[in-house]
Amino acid sequence: MKEQESTEEQESTEEQESTEEQESPKEVKGMKELVAFIAKAIVNAPDSVEVTEETGEQGTTLKLQVADEDKGRVIGKQGRVAQAMRTLIRVKAAREGTRVSLEII
Repeated sequence: MKEQESTEEQESTEEQESTEEQESPKEVKGMKELVAFIAKAIVNAPDSVEVTEETGEQGTTLKLQVADEDKGRVIGKQGRVAQAMRTLIRVKAAREGTRVSLEII
């Protein structure tokens, strides 16, 4: 009986850990999709759009990579398009209680 209880406790602990692990990528995944959606709508070569993530001490950094000829479109005049994307990400992250930044490479 004790063995069965300890096995159940281990399983419930593992389920809680896996749930916690899944929540963080789910939050960032939505932001990655948002950045990719906006970028693909702006650029001439939507197949070259790639969004990767890096998690560090100061939160998550999304890195947007586009074709060289499309970087100007993504950045926009005086950086307005890039700043708008960063604002959207910051709002979405604040609602979820995380910190996310965007880099265009």
